[in-house]
Amino acid sequence: MNILVFNCGSSSLKYKWIEMPSQTVVAGGEAQRIGPPTAEPSRILHQVQGKREVVEVPMRDHRSAFDEVMKILETTQCRPDGVGHRMVHGGARFSRPARIDPQVCEDLEAVADLAPLHNPPAMALIQACLKRYPDLPQVAVFDTAYHATIPEYARTYALPRDLTAEIRIRKYGFHGTSHQYVAEQAARFLKIPIEKLNAVSCHLGSGGASLCAIQGGKSIDNTMGFSPLQGLIMSTRCGDLDPAIPLQMLARANGDHGRVEAVLNKKSGVLGMSGTSADIRDILAACNQREDRNRIRKYHVTAQSYLWRIRKYLGAYLAVVESPAAVIFTDTIGETVPYVRWSVCTDMDVFGIQIDARKNGSVNQYPADVATEGSPMRVLVIQTNEELAIAQFTHQVLIHEN
Repeated sequence: MNILVFNCGSSSLKYKWIEMPSQTVVAGGEAQRIGPPTAEPSRILHQVQGKREVVEVPMRDHRSAFDEVMKILETTQCRPDGVGHRMVHGGARFSRPARIDPQVCEDLEAVADLAPLHNPPAMALIQACLKRYPDLPQVAVFDTAYHATIPEYARTYALPRDLTAEIRIRKYGFHGTSHQYVAEQAARFLKIPIEKLNAVSCHLGSGGASLCAIQGGKSIDNTMGFSPLQGLIMSTRCGDLDPAIPLQMLARANGDHGRVEAVLNKKSGVLGMSGTSADIRDILAACNQREDRNRIRKYHVTAQSYLWRIRKYLGAYLAVVESPAAVIFTDTIGETVPYVRWSVCTDMDVFGIQIDARKNGSVNQYPADVATEGSPMRVLVIQTNEELAIAQFTHQVLIHEN
């Protein structure tokens, strides 16, 4: 069974054509730097039969990225048997993968505003796929599902009970598909049952980012909350914020909720602080350039704030996880930027973290352990594979239907 998987990130669109159950990748790639301008052009990294090509093409949004990806995939002459979609927010309605039908689409539209950077473009992709392949079954896989195990005391906000019950306010957590996948890979690497894994997973993407506290292989907390806006500093999202600030912004915007939400989700984070790029890799590189002193200072503050937020949450989660065995770094930034791993882990001996500079700077295969030999805690770099996880869930749903 050929499963076409779409993983819609806030600034990327990953895709894979996977034959199941053999898990053979027929083709795949990633459309990068979609949307806000960055120092490098938007492009599609495509790979098929061991050959890789880079296609530079303007992609102002995820719909145009989908069109460009399908142009490339059409050359493979392979028709899928099913389509799996990553959906960021399932709200209280979805706690497991769901076969897409008109009712599911209606329910997804009802929670679209909870993940404004992800759910709307993912819904647009679903509609585009339905139009292109009207007879193919499609399955939605939810980032929030893995976090259903977060305890009530950790998922409850300190608001009036009648209010939280009325509009279902709670911490949902996100990036669950990725956190679950790398947790399983970490347990396999450490040669322990997943039920025995205690760790902190750091999903650091070029767009969104979050940390997950894992106890006994299950999520017990996530830095994201009611929406993906909470937590770390991200490419265009502010992360943690004093609630008084958006209230002031609402007053200045004459109550225009959409205008304030756009600033918090699309114009803040790395882009808002630096004023030039939404990609932390650009900012880290620019810190070493000789430019205007005020601009360089702004880059340094952006980088330091980004790293500080990660370190702060890492320390907090290591404190609540019982006897953690590992810190896991994954996704684009976590996997490919050694400086971020080093900055986050250095001088964390109090938690038993001792990172090896040589190992950290020379990762060439995954999973990799970049901790020193004597480190009480392992520091793992694991490639996430949300697409494979989505293909597995999609295959299971479709098999059970037949």
